[in-house]
Amino acid sequence: MDRTILHCDCNGFYASVECVLRPELKEVPMAVCGNPESRHGIILAKNELAKKYGVSTAETVWQALKKCPSLTLVPPHHDLYRQYSKVVNRIYESYTDLVEPFGIDESWLDVTGSRQLFGEGRRIADEIRRRVREEVGLTVSVGVSYNKIYAKLGSDYKKPDATTVITRENHREIVYPLPVGALLYVGRAAAGVLASMGIRTIGDLAAADPHTVGLRLGKTGELLVEYARGEDQSPVHSYYEEQEIKSVGNGMTFRRNLEGMEDITAGVLALSDTVAGRLRKYGLKCHTVQVLIRDPQFHSISRQRTLELPTSLASQLSKVSLEIIRSCWRLEDPIRMLTITGSGLVPADQCSEQVSLFDGEESARRHKREKLESAMDSLRGRFGRDALAFGGVLGTDIGVEPRPGFTRGRDCKDSSQKADEEDHTRGEEDFFG
Repeated sequence: MDRTILHCDCNGFYASVECVLRPELKEVPMAVCGNPESRHGIILAKNELAKKYGVSTAETVWQALKKCPSLTLVPPHHDLYRQYSKVVNRIYESYTDLVEPFGIDESWLDVTGSRQLFGEGRRIADEIRRRVREEVGLTVSVGVSYNKIYAKLGSDYKKPDATTVITRENHREIVYPLPVGALLYVGRAAAGVLASMGIRTIGDLAAADPHTVGLRLGKTGELLVEYARGEDQSPVHSYYEEQEIKSVGNGMTFRRNLEGMEDITAGVLALSDTVAGRLRKYGLKCHTVQVLIRDPQFHSISRQRTLELPTSLASQLSKVSLEIIRSCWRLEDPIRMLTITGSGLVPADQCSEQVSLFDGEESARRHKREKLESAMDSLRGRFGRDALAFGGVLGTDIGVEPRPGFTRGRDCKDSSQKADEEDHTRGEEDFFG
């Protein structure tokens, strides 16, 4: 018997929450955006009136205003969005304990075991939509299918406040004509590669030879063919199930473009410091360092390097990151955003024997550095994250210098990132995968 999977997507989530709090915003075209003056002016969400003008998520504020000069701009209130997300997910949990959030505004639900109590998938989806609308004031689009990938395609298929059911009988009619970029995990780069192979729709991808696609996109390509065919068997994980951390990263859009090695070094030091601290917090070390660079035209490149020994040291992360940047970037070209990520994670307590095999002097230096950075962690735990910083970060105007007099501890939120949808509108973004 097929599973019944729901994918629930809150429509224009940030904008919808703002409209609940300020009902007058429902009567005008409005959008939630970052602060244009601090270079984070990107549209995060818009209401239906703004959508009619062609305003789209992720475009710059000036582009949106060009389309709709009367657009009302509202700053984001992320704490409120998290609260509303929890309320909505509690409604989902009244139907099943298998609720897997996918970002702040989307969740998968496995209601296979709930059908005898609540009815078939469409009935549960419609009931959820009604309750969220009446109890919270938001609208939700729901996809119903026999796997997670098709359920998400269903929630995207018709908006707002709609239910779309994709079955084994109708999936070719609904799914196959969609552009291949509509499939989960097919980003712009992958879509470009597939287009060069003559694959432009999900149906084209479903009909393709997995091995041939795999030659161009690796194992991911073969997996995408399975997704297109509706062969995804991945489970819906419980909201409360402990998730394995696969990577720890930190990205930042700077107050101004980085220009030259001094700026780049300051940015790398600040990001590496945060990543290293978070690795130590989780008792992990990384085997691989990845650097993503984005220029002012939003063009991005990503490179990575594998280490001989895993590390959780900011000094080592910054050293390797700078080497990567020197090898792949023209240093005279400006940089808008950097992200540094540690992956290939291993428990720190499993690395001690490997370290001891190294040269005694080198090992002693590493241990000394580990004690120093651990001491920094302790001081920051007592006096706040901004109590200490590397000297190379001080005196810069790129937006990474600690704030004077800040002594209260700050909670660093963890947030998953979807492929090709990085949100750097708040300046600094901490995340783990």
